[in-house]
Order: sequence, then structure tokens, then C-alpha cells
Amino acid sequence: MNNSTNQILPMPSNGNSLLDYIQTLPPETVSQLSTPDPEARQMMEYQLAGLLETLPPQHFGITITMNRQHLGHLLASAMMSGYFLRNAQQRLLLEQALPAGEVP
Repeated sequence: MNNSTNQILPMPSNGNSLLDYIQTLPPETVSQLSTPDPEARQMMEYQLAGLLETLPPQHFGITITMNRQHLGHLLASAMMSGYFLRNAQQRLLLEQALPAGEVP
């Protein structure tokens, strides 16, 4: 991001059609898509807590150590969960917006 103009600087796409598409979106749309829904954020927190098998933080001080590979798996899992939750949220909004029986 360019701090002086508050615009996203283009990245080389290397044939990545999703990146090409995102770079064509207006900054307002990218900002809206980047803002987490509070309910989805809370679900992600619970999901990550379950993945890490943590104890309630209000009762315990917890330090987690892991190697790079395990951290990569954790981040990939969190991202997939986030995509799933976002898709579920979009479907719910679509179902609420359309008359009953019109959503496959």
C-alpha cells in the first residue's frame, strides 16, 4: 500500500487471474471485502482455539511453540475456515434476500 496516496500498489500477477481481478477492484470494495464480520471473526477465534487446543485464557497463561511447517498448516487451516465462513455468510445473505425456494 502506498501511504502517501492510500492506494494499493499493483503486484506482478504471473498469470494469477484472481490477483488480476482483485487489482481491478476499487479500493473501497477491497476495503469492504477485507473487513471481517464480527460473527465470523468470533467463529474463527473459536476455531483457532480448537485447533490449538488451548485452555481458557482467563484462567491460564499459555505459550505455544511450533515449527514453521506446523505454523503453515495452522495458517492454511485458518484461511480455509475463513473462506468457508465467508461463503456461508454470503449464502445466508442471498437466501434472506431472495424469495424462498429460489436458491439452489
